[in-house]
Amino acid sequence: MTAPGKPQGLPDPEHSGPTVLRIVLGTQLRRMREAQGITREQAGDHIRASHAKISRLELGRVGFKERDIADLLTLYGVTDERERGEFMDLVAQANVPGWWHQYGDLLPSWFEMYLRLEQAASVIRTFQVQFVPGLLQSEDYARSVIVVGHQGESVEEIDRRVHLRMTRQKLLGEPGAPAFWAVIDEGALRRPFGPPRVMRGQIDHLLEMTELPNVTVQVLPFTFGGHAAAGGPFTILRFAEPDLPDIVYLEQLTSAVYLEKRPEVEAYLAVMERVSVQAETPARSAEMLHRLRRGL
Repeated sequence: MTAPGKPQGLPDPEHSGPTVLRIVLGTQLRRMREAQGITREQAGDHIRASHAKISRLELGRVGFKERDIADLLTLYGVTDERERGEFMDLVAQANVPGWWHQYGDLLPSWFEMYLRLEQAASVIRTFQVQFVPGLLQSEDYARSVIVVGHQGESVEEIDRRVHLRMTRQKLLGEPGAPAFWAVIDEGALRRPFGPPRVMRGQIDHLLEMTELPNVTVQVLPFTFGGHAAAGGPFTILRFAEPDLPDIVYLEQLTSAVYLEKRPEVEAYLAVMERVSVQAETPARSAEMLHRLRRGL
């Protein structure tokens, strides 16, 4: 006989990273709770926590304490030992630290969450107006950008931040890498970070990255004038796992906003589609990059 609230559709741990596991397991916990007619407040009381913590657990925004999850499974009527064991095994895998764990002292929690989502995404689309996207930055350009944003830090700390960004970029060259599609405002390519040699190296790096089959770069030229994304930079992440909605990431000076409600995401998707049409094609963008480089 099937136990009440038996978890259905658990992800395959062989093909799901810790972030996907965490989000999908959170979704499963929410479904089990709702199937039993239990409120977030009641679930929070059961594990000696707040309803806000239950919400964060169900969104995959925090790590799982195995004791809490075991208690929730009991509350939700999942008593079959095999089912509990399967779920708890996935919980343990979802808690495996990411490669960026060694940089924890440098990373604010709001950006660590983005790194988790970036690693799990199957498609990443971004529009940038001030900087070349972090995943496409050359080492010298990245260092120049980081120095501007972290004045007063030691050389060692700057080096670690640069190394973090370079390590992050390995994502695009790995097996199963996400499709990365960037629309870059011309201003980001003309704004100098460092001497001309740094900008020449950055454009060379951009052209090299566009040779990867999963990377697309478009340039939005000044000559176009006003454009659909006048509100500022944003990134849209899409996931192969059907339980995961698209997420819009908006980075601010000391925090970030994550949007996942369908109307909000669809508004940004529509803007991304329009700005992609307004920008130069990938081929014409490459020609423009060559012209910009010759002018440096």
